[in-house]
Amino acid sequence: MKTTPFTDIHIGLGAKMHEFAGYNMPIEYSGIIDEHLTVCNGAGVFDVSHMGEFWVKGPNALAFIQQVTSNDASKLTPGKAQYTCFPNEEGGIVDDLLVYYYEPEKYMLVVNAANIEKDWNWCVSHNSVGAELENASDNMAQLAIQGPKATEILQRLTPVDLSAIPYYSFTTGEFAGCDRVIISNTGYTGAGGFELYFYPEDGRKIWEAIFAAGAPEGIKPVGLGARDTLRLEMGFCLYGNDLDDTTSPIEAGLGWITKFADGKDFTARAILEKQKAEGVSRKLCAFELIDKGVPRHGYEIVDAEGNVIGTVTSGTMSPLMKKGIGLGYVAAAFARPGTEVYIRVRNRSLKAVVVKAPFRK
Repeated sequence: MKTTPFTDIHIGLGAKMHEFAGYNMPIEYSGIIDEHLTVCNGAGVFDVSHMGEFWVKGPNALAFIQQVTSNDASKLTPGKAQYTCFPNEEGGIVDDLLVYYYEPEKYMLVVNAANIEKDWNWCVSHNSVGAELENASDNMAQLAIQGPKATEILQRLTPVDLSAIPYYSFTTGEFAGCDRVIISNTGYTGAGGFELYFYPEDGRKIWEAIFAAGAPEGIKPVGLGARDTLRLEMGFCLYGNDLDDTTSPIEAGLGWITKFADGKDFTARAILEKQKAEGVSRKLCAFELIDKGVPRHGYEIVDAEGNVIGTVTSGTMSPLMKKGIGLGYVAAAFARPGTEVYIRVRNRSLKAVVVKAPFRK
């Protein structure tokens, strides 16, 4: 298994480790519920160094991004980031990702760890405009410091004014005595905070500085288990569960990142434009269980008569709400908030209601 600059630290702290996307990653330390609540109420640190980073450079960098992604990157200005996806030829999703406009003729794409090779091959094979591509995934590490106390803690370690970095914006500066750290006001938890990108050799120094600075606030390391429950309470999609090569961004409720701007001829534009105009037969919805139980990936969603109308893609017991919550694709007629549906759990049909995400307000 691959390692990150922090793998030995995780093991030394007694984290429960498991393979994820080819990496030996921490799943939990003090427990998923404790770590989840720490991020909601204080600050937690996630090792997300397994994520992939590609540089796109040169005079045709923007043309390439416009061609392979669904969102309109021409709206970005330097220092801004954008959520988007790579559509495939059938209108499915190769991956969802972030685009960072680093400087004129230079962008960074941040892709999911499990899809690094797949996404790289996709980008290379669809680079018809001659953009300069560089896979920097092995030369970059990343930590996400999330929670309502994260900004206060991190401000002690940098001369950069963090309050001047709006949501989905970033800057490059000194952090914990390390140069050229990308400080990004983004995250996957809905709890606020920053994501830091830096050279792997600076990893231990940055880790130790963050935990020293955050000690008064009780900052804790957080594993991938709580990362999943946190993103689910916000209704954020997870590739491989809620998104894949067969789900379109229109079906997934991501029409807001699918832009049909003049001159933006991206992969599967005609298919997705038709879906947006005519509607789709299934939609991703959020639901809460009314009956007691825990929905899981793959469980059937049925109507009152027991007819299968969809499938759960993500589900958990919400640590904050103390009830079962989930996401799933259902026939479009059942996707409206307030609609009663049932989750089939071991031959029982548990009542649920479709709601508007996020679950955690």
